[in-house]
Amino acid sequence: MDVLLSAALLIIGLVMLCLGGNWLVSGGITIAKKFRISNLVIGMTIIAYGTSAPELAASIAAAGDHSAIILGNIVGSNIANIGMVVGFAAILTPLAIKKSILRKEIPIMLGVSVLLILISIDGEISQYDGVLLLIGLGVFGFYTFRNALKHRGAAEDSTSSDKSNVYLKSAGLIGIGIVVLYVGSILTVDNAVVLAAEFGLSEKIIGLTVIAIGTSLPELITSIIAIRKGHSDIGIGNIIGSNIYNVLMIMGVGASLGGILITTDVYVDYAIMIIFGLSLLIGFKTQIINRTMGIILTTGYVLYLVTTFLK
Repeated sequence: MDVLLSAALLIIGLVMLCLGGNWLVSGGITIAKKFRISNLVIGMTIIAYGTSAPELAASIAAAGDHSAIILGNIVGSNIANIGMVVGFAAILTPLAIKKSILRKEIPIMLGVSVLLILISIDGEISQYDGVLLLIGLGVFGFYTFRNALKHRGAAEDSTSSDKSNVYLKSAGLIGIGIVVLYVGSILTVDNAVVLAAEFGLSEKIIGLTVIAIGTSLPELITSIIAIRKGHSDIGIGNIIGSNIYNVLMIMGVGASLGGILITTDVYVDYAIMIIFGLSLLIGFKTQIINRTMGIILTTGYVLYLVTTFLK
């Protein structure tokens, strides 16, 4: 009965992820239009923060006694975001990537990943390292804020009698979307862990696979919804922003709360995370991630999951 209940709650969680993702994208698009902010910036800020909330919640819950889950969750989520989310989305429809993303945001994502590796060399991501990551989060936040102002349209948004109502409704949609995503992710992750524990999986493997996939579902749902609505910039921005926030914000908070021990076998997962990140640069000339690349990414991710379970 416990297994059946967990399976039912898991399905409810997935439904909530779908609803929350739809509301989050709708509210974000409206605000982007009203403030004349590019969809890319909205994807990398409001929506990326919102879809990273499940990782943050899972990491705070795991801080201390279950630090292996935090590390596995973050590294696994960053791999899943590209292999599963970008890969599956590209299979549905080719994804256009602007040159500015290839020249700036993707290198930032890769640089943050390299930083994570560097602070792991001494065998621990200490509380001081966590503070360093949070400082990096502040710097990146300032960068995205300046970028938003720089790309804002020169013309002012036309005022209307219901302007305040539009803002209130959009903020409400974003807020409700984040809350529903959060609750849905908790239901999904908690019950997926219960089901996975029946097979005797370790905390690290659970973090790299079950929890990583569960907490990446908001990115998957949100990106697919955005892409189907013709806003691929939001989908791509969401993934890149989420991968950056996973390291700077979520690892920063998790490490600050109690430090995280590093085992040597995690460097294999680090390498795979970097390889998946570099794969996004393949479309530098064409500025397109086509269906073939989507199939390669998805297949690569499935192989990664299989080898992880067989370790």
